[in-house]
Amino acid sequence: MKVVIVFGTRPEAIKMCPVIKAIKRCEGLECCVCVTGQHKDMLQQVLDVFHVKADYNLDIMREKQTLYDITYAVMEGIRNVIRKERPGIVLVHGDTTTTFAAALSCFYEKIPIGHVEAGLRTRNKYSPYPEEFNRQAVDIVSDLYFAPTNSAKDNLLKEGKKEELVFVTGNTGIDALHYTVRSDFYHPETEWAKGSRLIAVTAHRRENLGEPMRDMFRA
Repeated sequence: MKVVIVFGTRPEAIKMCPVIKAIKRCEGLECCVCVTGQHKDMLQQVLDVFHVKADYNLDIMREKQTLYDITYAVMEGIRNVIRKERPGIVLVHGDTTTTFAAALSCFYEKIPIGHVEAGLRTRNKYSPYPEEFNRQAVDIVSDLYFAPTNSAKDNLLKEGKKEELVFVTGNTGIDALHYTVRSDFYHPETEWAKGSRLIAVTAHRRENLGEPMRDMFRA
């Protein structure tokens, strides 16, 4: 079975590259990687680290692009890819505009969708914006749900998703961490903490800037 994996931003790449590596090790599965280029240089940095080469690059990034621009460009590009490849399933990740537009395109083409990092919720469609809407909308049209936590699974079950279609996988960002950080890992920026234990915090969302980030550090 052919599996097409679609992503377009650096966070998506970090969390989907371990999935790509795993699929390539599976007999009976053919992996096709499509990047949209919603991020450009930042995305390529991650692909280089994981030694992943995209089969398709939609290269949609434009100066001052809007949500309208991204959505239209992704849908137009993905339509052409999936019509050519005719995959058994398309995997998307999380809650980006790339994810939403790709999932909607697959729905229009009646291609099954697997949602990695499904089930996260704030229940406020404007927080985070537009991500909360994106992840809820993608879960409406998905066929398989790969939830990072039991609470994410519970959210999906409460929304009427069938339990046999929901799989708790953990966060693939941890797989990325294990892939990149070895026992002999060295970086000059961490030399000041040599011999100490470190806590890695990912807090890239714009909503975390300011006081929320200070709260994390205090915790």
